[in-house]
Amino acid sequence: MASARPHLTDADDGFRRFPGARALDKIAGGHPLLPVLEALPAAVYTTDAAGRITFYNQAAADLWGCRPEIGKSEWCGSWRLYWPDGRPMPHDECPMAIALKEDRAIHDGEAIAERPDGTRVPFLASPTPLHDASGAVIGAVNMLVDVTRRKRSEEHQKVLLAELQHRVRNTLAVIRSIARRTAETSATVEDYTMHFDGRLDTFARVQAAVTRDPTAGVDLASLVAEELLTCAAREGEQFKLSGPDLRLHPKAAETFGLAIHELAANAVKYGALSSAEGHVTVTWDLEDRDGAQHLRVEWTETGVPVITNAPRRSGFGTELLTQTVPYQLLGTTTLTFKPGGLRCTIEFPAKGVLQ
Repeated sequence: MASARPHLTDADDGFRRFPGARALDKIAGGHPLLPVLEALPAAVYTTDAAGRITFYNQAAADLWGCRPEIGKSEWCGSWRLYWPDGRPMPHDECPMAIALKEDRAIHDGEAIAERPDGTRVPFLASPTPLHDASGAVIGAVNMLVDVTRRKRSEEHQKVLLAELQHRVRNTLAVIRSIARRTAETSATVEDYTMHFDGRLDTFARVQAAVTRDPTAGVDLASLVAEELLTCAAREGEQFKLSGPDLRLHPKAAETFGLAIHELAANAVKYGALSSAEGHVTVTWDLEDRDGAQHLRVEWTETGVPVITNAPRRSGFGTELLTQTVPYQLLGTTTLTFKPGGLRCTIEFPAKGVLQ
């Protein structure tokens, strides 16, 4: 019995068209169907019942990166096919082949097409068998959707999730360390609470700065200024900052921020910020040494009425400045207790620390 449902195939004149199908020669508005399919932005192609390609539009050719031979190429026009996990996929196992062999529509079957130039395109295929009036399969139509952007977005999300998980683990490790060392160096519960809250607030401010723009780093001047302003110090009257615009990597900013907090907390309790006559000056600059740049930061206190001596015991702040900072930033810290106030010099290589 002749088919009452024509399908796309090669015409005798060599053009791809709908033969012998007056009802489908034209569609809405009187426009020919073939130019509409050619103009579709989605990749569309058809096969006969045996799987031989009978039509494809320009979008399909662009996706495949080649032009399969009408009437001879089978199942799919791609150069090579792969399963989503990267294993080679035989053409006779592709979604179009399964749809024809099993006479069922497939929605969003995943595969990867390799072009002749070696590039690969992940795509979703939705082949649907076509039937004649008797119900016999006479071919199939398939639409391919390039999901390269979606895949890249998914991979990007995986990277971000892994980075977030890594950052959360590091954050918890730092908080545990701060809590443990604060407890070990605190004489009372009240002392522990005060110091732990201050250190945790500093750490949180650094995390907030990183979260606002993870790729931009943390502005050094803002980091120092925020810590001093948190201590109710007045810029211009009680402290002064001077140095070039520099941004720290997030991990370096965590360590450096805690160091500045310890200096500021000590200044409030014992040093320049404990009296109206006191003043803190923080300067920083880049210096060339042995062909590499080093960052030098100086914290200088003046106006302390009592001659300060080095503390008799090493607390959390002293250990952070003299041990943790040099270890984390691969540099050195020098603490000088002199008449008039404390001077702290921190030096470390700029590489790996500056954004």
